[in-house]
Amino acid sequence: MDELVSRIFDGENLIFIVGGAIAIFAIVFSALKGIITNGARERSRREIAAYIAEGSMTPEQGEKLMNAGEKKSC
Repeated sequence: MDELVSRIFDGENLIFIVGGAIAIFAIVFSALKGIITNGARERSRREIAAYIAEGSMTPEQGEKLMNAGEKKSC
């Protein structure tokens, strides 16, 4: 077992292991960020829609809120 570990973490292989670990880490956290961001956005849209439905907000105000913070593409 010790020999296997020493072969894996040998100088020649270590750069690939570290690079692969960083890539997997970046992919996983990027996916988590997207899931959390989209979930929060959808929750906000539902809340705004509920305020509009109950009449405590006008559709124009709701549209302004939904468009607030969007990145403008040039």
